[in-house]
Amino acid sequence: MTQLIVITKKQNNNLPALSENAFIRYINFIALYVAQGIPEGMAFYGIPAWLAMNGKTAGEIASFVAIVGLPWSFKIIVAPLMDRFTFLSMGRKRPWVLFGQLGLMGSFIAMALVPDPLNNLNLLMLAGFAVGFFGSFQDVATDGMAIDIIPINQQARANGLMWGAKIMGISGSLALGSLLLNQYGYMTSILMLSIAVCLIMLFPLFLRERPNEKLLPWTAGSASPESKNLQLKSWSEIVKSLWSAFSLNSSLLLALIIFVSQGAFNFMGTFLPIFTVKALNWTDLEYSKFFSTASLIGGIGGMLLGGILIEKYGKIRMLNFYYFLLIVLTLSLSLSSVYWEKFLFIGGFMILYQTLYVFACVGIFSVAMEFCWKKVSASQFTLYMTVGNLGRLCGAKIIGPIKEQFDWNHTILTFSILIAIAWIVMQFLDVTNQMRDIELLEIKENQGN
Repeated sequence: MTQLIVITKKQNNNLPALSENAFIRYINFIALYVAQGIPEGMAFYGIPAWLAMNGKTAGEIASFVAIVGLPWSFKIIVAPLMDRFTFLSMGRKRPWVLFGQLGLMGSFIAMALVPDPLNNLNLLMLAGFAVGFFGSFQDVATDGMAIDIIPINQQARANGLMWGAKIMGISGSLALGSLLLNQYGYMTSILMLSIAVCLIMLFPLFLRERPNEKLLPWTAGSASPESKNLQLKSWSEIVKSLWSAFSLNSSLLLALIIFVSQGAFNFMGTFLPIFTVKALNWTDLEYSKFFSTASLIGGIGGMLLGGILIEKYGKIRMLNFYYFLLIVLTLSLSLSSVYWEKFLFIGGFMILYQTLYVFACVGIFSVAMEFCWKKVSASQFTLYMTVGNLGRLCGAKIIGPIKEQFDWNHTILTFSILIAIAWIVMQFLDVTNQMRDIELLEIKENQGN
């Protein structure tokens, strides 16, 4: 019996590290992105709908959503912290992933335990803020780990799997959570979903980044040479390295593409519910049903095919293809107003658009990962995402002024124009030069040391 226990412990300690096994890497990152999607599905969609059903005002619901989303603005502050400090013997990003996942578990359970949430909105918002904070924290740490661990030739497939997993987590938690809310009440529904988030903690808990690292602070292990080589030891090094990598020509062009693309995507995302309800007289329930179905199809498509197609045919080539199809698709919608009254026509547009949207995001985020210098991976990737978030804000803001000046057809064309701008800039993007310049930065820094 004692021998069996020793063998079992040895086998557990000898599980392949993430750096050694592609299949385990994919499973780990799928699980971590599902863990992000579950609370997001409820916090951004399920609970707001439940509040609306129980008579809460639009202002109260908007305040809740804004408070939950606010911590995502802090990512640019959190990322350099992760690049600067860590517990290297447990991995470069894994300690932060564990911290974020643990906080996500605790905050989601705390949200479930808010007493009489319909009459304690301030306390519900506080719990929602904590969920948003740890969700964004886990997101930054997971992205940083992915850039450090996943080989460049596998990043596209990994992005497809991660993106699809998050959308499936959002859609699944929204569907299941809404059902549980109506049948068993608020506390039971959130606690049931919390179980899945807790179970996912097992993945980062038992999977090392690299061989021979510690699983926990009190277990045996040591920092890997790779982690030691990548770790920066001062804030000045982080700022200098981040500036050196981000100020490269192709890096700046990529930031512009992300800004314009994400602005266009959020323009369409904000425009569609307005368009279907006001111009086509849909109900909000009809829109939600069609859009959630389209999102799920797009997420599954991205998970199964998005990364594989990019791996096979190349990131830039496939991005050119996706952006071209997006322009053609939205131009077709603008010029086909005679068919707008048909549910299947608009529903078909949503499915095609969401699928292309997911495929395009998988591609552009794969390029962003490849463009990152691993020494400042969390900070540089988060900076790209921050630029994208600024673009999304601008995309949503311009809908009002444009719609005041133009009809529905020409408002739709705005999306086509924005994507066309990003597509033109993409023609000047040079992946080979970017990788060569990052290698030169690495050589220069090593010579300086």
